[in-house]
Amino acid sequence: MHTENLSFNPIDNERLARLCGPLDENLRQIETALDVVIHRRGEAFRIKGELAREAVTALTRFYLLAEKQDLEVDDIQLGLVEVRRHQQPLSAADEASAPVLQTRRGELRGRTPRQSGYIKAILEHDVTFGLGPAGTGKTYLAVACAVDAIERDAVKRIVLVRPAVEAGEKLGFLPGDLAQKVDPYLRPLYDALYDLLGFDKVTRYFEKNLIEIAPLAYMRGRTLNSAFIILDEAQNTTPEQMKMFLTRIGFGSKAVITGDQSQVDLARHQKSGLAEVERILGHVRGIHFHRFQSDDVVRHPLVQKIVDAYDAYQGSTDENRQA
Repeated sequence: MHTENLSFNPIDNERLARLCGPLDENLRQIETALDVVIHRRGEAFRIKGELAREAVTALTRFYLLAEKQDLEVDDIQLGLVEVRRHQQPLSAADEASAPVLQTRRGELRGRTPRQSGYIKAILEHDVTFGLGPAGTGKTYLAVACAVDAIERDAVKRIVLVRPAVEAGEKLGFLPGDLAQKVDPYLRPLYDALYDLLGFDKVTRYFEKNLIEIAPLAYMRGRTLNSAFIILDEAQNTTPEQMKMFLTRIGFGSKAVITGDQSQVDLARHQKSGLAEVERILGHVRGIHFHRFQSDDVVRHPLVQKIVDAYDAYQGSTDENRQA
């Protein structure tokens, strides 16, 4: 176990209070995320753990931020993601070539090397599969690329598609029109749109049919030209649905398919269309498969640990079955 010492001088008690948070909540967040123990006496910190050095980096980063602002839990958790990113920094060449998207929030870049590679893959391929665990930015970055494309007039509309697996045949009994019926299943896509474009602009785009929502079942028979199409939660498609969706792509269109094979909600007797698509299409030029890992998670620091724990459990279960 490593031990690191850190001291902030000259002493600034107000700044230290902002760094530590109410009842040292910010320190607890760092301890949980990095598996370290932090002891503090005044301005002096002692950190113990395998990632003690990374904790020193995090504390120093947050102390600089605390000079001018209070630190919210979101600031701490997002900052910890950035600290993890710098454990595997981009090379100078990769950093220079990392793509940048323009949104209402300004320039948007990937927060990890794989996220930057994902954006680049979407820009360079007509069909891109984003595969990996929850919280890695698969959907958000796909929507960001769609927003960038429509703002540059590279496409004429955005089409958001998601299988309404949980509703099944009860979809018709839900109140409202089509948009209201599938609204609960498309909420993550809405949230990303509102964040990237703003509520007013998203509303105008819907009114002008520049943004369209559609349950996967309503895609049959259509051809989508000059569109940026996103199929979210693709692990909940059947092989027949996956083929049907991929053959909807028309001239001048781009498609992104996102999914997490560990979160299939289909009935046990149904096979996921995402499970076999790489074996079928992996050799097709113009189609790219991009995989994320737990260290790409940009959510609460515990999410990465949860993903790793489930992967380890699944791996041990598979080994026991084989034995």
